[in-house]
Amino acid sequence: MKRLFGTDGMRGEAGIFPLDDSTIATAGSSLALRLKRKLGRQPLIIIGRDTRESGEWIEQALIAGINNTGAKSKSAGVITTPGIAYLTRSLPADAGIVISASHNPYRDNGLKIFAPSGRKLDEQTERLIEADIYSEREKAGHATRPITAATTGAAQAAELRGRYLDFLANEIGGGLSLRNLRLVLDCANGAASQLAPELFERLNAQVTPINNNPNGQNINLNCGSLHTETLKQAVLKQSADLGIAFDGDADRALFVDRNGQLVNGDGTLWVLANYLQSRNELTDATVVATVMSNIGLELALKDAGIRLVRTDVGDKYVLEELQRLGATLGGEQSGHIIFPDLSLAGDGMITALSLLRVMTAEGKALDELAQGLRTFPQILVNVVVKTKRPFAELDTVQEVAREVERELGSEGRLLLRYSGTEPLARIMIEGKTQEEINSQAARLADVIQRTLGVNTAR
Repeated sequence: MKRLFGTDGMRGEAGIFPLDDSTIATAGSSLALRLKRKLGRQPLIIIGRDTRESGEWIEQALIAGINNTGAKSKSAGVITTPGIAYLTRSLPADAGIVISASHNPYRDNGLKIFAPSGRKLDEQTERLIEADIYSEREKAGHATRPITAATTGAAQAAELRGRYLDFLANEIGGGLSLRNLRLVLDCANGAASQLAPELFERLNAQVTPINNNPNGQNINLNCGSLHTETLKQAVLKQSADLGIAFDGDADRALFVDRNGQLVNGDGTLWVLANYLQSRNELTDATVVATVMSNIGLELALKDAGIRLVRTDVGDKYVLEELQRLGATLGGEQSGHIIFPDLSLAGDGMITALSLLRVMTAEGKALDELAQGLRTFPQILVNVVVKTKRPFAELDTVQEVAREVERELGSEGRLLLRYSGTEPLARIMIEGKTQEEINSQAARLADVIQRTLGVNTAR
C-alpha cells in the first residue's frame, strides 16, 4: 500500500486521488471513528483552511464525512496552520485538520492533522486512516461517490479566529508595544492575509500589508516567503523598519531588514539564540536545526558558546529533537521556527513577534542584531539516479567525498543524501569560495553519475 501521509500530511493536486471529495470524506469519517473508539465518546474536530479555491469544497467533504459518524466538527474558516494547532490544544478539541498545501501552488492542496497536544498526528493513526481509504476505494471500484455538501457557520469561524488572535496579541505579544515601528507584511495571498495586519495593528505598529488580496489562485504566486523581491522593494520604498514574509499557511516567516537584505531562518535563529542566551533562557545553550542550516550558523553559535544540534530535514524531526533534549529553540533555514514552550507547531506570527521583542528590548535594528553571522557560499546539485544505493557502499563516491572533506577542512561542509520523493541524489557543499565548491560539486556529481550508470544531471 502506497503511503498517502508524508512528513507534512497528505498532499497532492486538488480533485485527484487522494484529494478527491469521496476520499477526503473517508479520511474525515475514518479519523472520527478512530477517535470515537479510542475515547469512548463522540469526538470534536476543528477544521481550518488556507485561501486556495479548492479549500471550500474540501472542507465541505471533510465535514460531511465527520458528521456521518455522529462526531462534532467546528470550522474556523480561513486560518493559519498554527492557528488550528492552537485551537485544537486550547478548546480543547480531540483533533484539528488544516486544509493547506503550505508553499505549493494553488492547484495543490492537502490535509494536516493535529493531536490535542498541538503536534501533528501520530504515524500509527495516519496508517490506519490510509488503510480505511484504500478499503473504501476498493469497495467502490476506484469510483468516487457523491458527497452531500455541509455548511459552516461564519459567526463560529470568526469567534474561533478571534480566540487565536487574542492568544497571539495578549499571551505572545503581551507587554510588547510596536508603536512607531513601520512594518511591511507580505501575506502571500494566503491564510495570514487578514489575520497578520490585524494582529500587528493591535500592537500599534504602522502596517503596510502587501499580497493580502487572495482570489483562490494567487496564493504564493510570486510573493511570500518563496519570492521576497517585492517585499525588499516595499521595505526600501516605505523606509520600513522590518519586512515580514509569510508562506501560504503562515507556519513560517522570513524577514527583510531596513536595508532590504533578506534574513532567513538561520539568521533568525542566530538573533533569537543570542537574546535567549543573554537572559539565561536558552536551555543547555542548545539550538536545534537541520542538516540544511549553513555551517556559518554553527560556527557563529560555537563562538558564542552555543551548541548546534542537527536533524534530518523537516520540522517534525526538529520538534522531536527539541523535546528529546528539552531545548527551547529550533528551526529550519526556510523560516520554520519552533518554540516548544509556546507552541509545538511552527508559527510565522509567533516568530515575528519574538523577533520584534528582541528588536524593541535591545533597541537595535535587525541588521545590527544579525551581525556576527557569516554565511558561507553554498551549492546544491541534484543528480538523477536509477537506484538509491547507500553512499557508504559506493567506494568511488566515498573516495571523492573524503577528498572534498579534506579540502574543506573545518571551514566547510559536505552533505550527500537522496531525495525522499524523486530519483535524485542531492549534493550540498559549503565552503570558503564559490569557485572551489562549484568545482568540488562537479567532481562529485560526475562520479555519482558514472557509479550509478546515469548520464543526466540537473
